Amino acid sequence: MARNPDGVFPVAEGVLRITRAAVNCYLVRSTDGPVLVDAGLPRSWPLLTAALQSWGLSADDLVSVYLTHGHFDHVGMCERLWRDHHIPLHIHEKDVELAAHPYSYDHERPRLAYPFRHPRALGPLGRMVAAGALAVHGVRAHGDVRPGPGAVLLGGLVPVASPGHTYGHCGFVLPGQGVLFSGDALVTYDPYTGATGPRIVARAATADAATALAALGNLAATGARIVAPGHGDPFTAGARRAVRSAVEAGVA
Repeated sequence: MARNPDGVFPVAEGVLRITRAAVNCYLVRSTDGPVLVDAGLPRSWPLLTAALQSWGLSADDLVSVYLTHGHFDHVGMCERLWRDHHIPLHIHEKDVELAAHPYSYDHERPRLAYPFRHPRALGPLGRMVAAGALAVHGVRAHGDVRPGPGAVLLGGLVPVASPGHTYGHCGFVLPGQGVLFSGDALVTYDPYTGATGPRIVARAATADAATALAALGNLAATGARIVAPGHGDPFTAGARRAVRSAVEAGVA
């Protein structure tokens, strides 16, 4: 079986993971209506449709998309969701410009060198290209995701500041289910190196690794029992343990 296989997978009650080409997004069912956390790649669409249909719903039923950050592999379905279904898109204000230009992001090391240094990542990167990674359209998202005391979004999501991967990166926690959507602030699979286990993404796609490592404390403080990352399988031994492992792993 391929690592990070495509499909729709349960994470917790009312939470589904949608995975295409080693990129995850998450569908959350709530009393407000279904909410999408991140929007994957353009060809994640059939899986999103299947996930919604499993609940007897369609894309028109979505009430919101909340983006952890504005990189191309997390906004891939946003244009279609807004254009065809008028689903509002939300992100931290510091990533609004990035969502509009999702390939123009800061990173600490050159990207092109990584496939040569880490050839095991070539297959997944090729899958990302086949899933539309080079054809993502930027979008205008509302810059109104603001972590802080009392901040609760639709679906019961609580934003968690986790800058470093991008300047406005935010995770989201569902306190009742104990699920932390960590985006790319904390992953269990690094698409640039092929490495597995809790870690931050390689410097090829991380704007400020020192800030990213420091922000892991905010994720640990959620006390979540499940970490649902932007890349890789969920980590079920808790956010605190995931953070300890990520610190030990260092940054590629």
